[in-house]
Amino acid sequence: MPSNEYHFVTHWRVESTVREVTDILSDAPDLVRWWPSVYLEVKELTPGDASGVGKEIGLYTKGWLPYTLRWQFRVTQISPSGFALKATGDFVGRGEWTFRQEGTTVAITYDWRVQADKPLLRYLSFVMKPIFSANHIWAMRMGEESLKLEIARRRASTTAERAKIAPPPGPTFGFLLPRK
Repeated sequence: MPSNEYHFVTHWRVESTVREVTDILSDAPDLVRWWPSVYLEVKELTPGDASGVGKEIGLYTKGWLPYTLRWQFRVTQISPSGFALKATGDFVGRGEWTFRQEGTTVAITYDWRVQADKPLLRYLSFVMKPIFSANHIWAMRMGEESLKLEIARRRASTTAERAKIAPPPGPTFGFLLPRK
């Protein structure tokens, strides 16, 4: 495996339904609101077909390290148990979300196989791979925490209940980000 290739398999468990998880994770533009530690800007570039296949999304993201990434994904497959995407830009590869209902919880798996094509990542991966990998693990941990908070927000029956739910974690090194 070239030094700039990465393969991550992430597992989450949340109290929810597959439908609810699918609704949340498939609404890419909303990632900025509920997963702001990673998703700084998300734009739908192409809507795709009626099921969402072919939808193209432009992303501006970061982890806990002080660098950002610009990339796009295209939804390549949708099923009742998840969806797959193809990434281009600073990441090139594929990702697949899989959801499985287990009683009152959903077992979520994200299989992410990419090459880091941003020059910083491509040229430093041979030495920095463990740190870049830790950055991905951190981002996914923030995603699981943020997803649980979003589910709680959606299930809150009153404004007062919703107000008691903590906001999702924000981006690290925010002071380094360009001002809009």
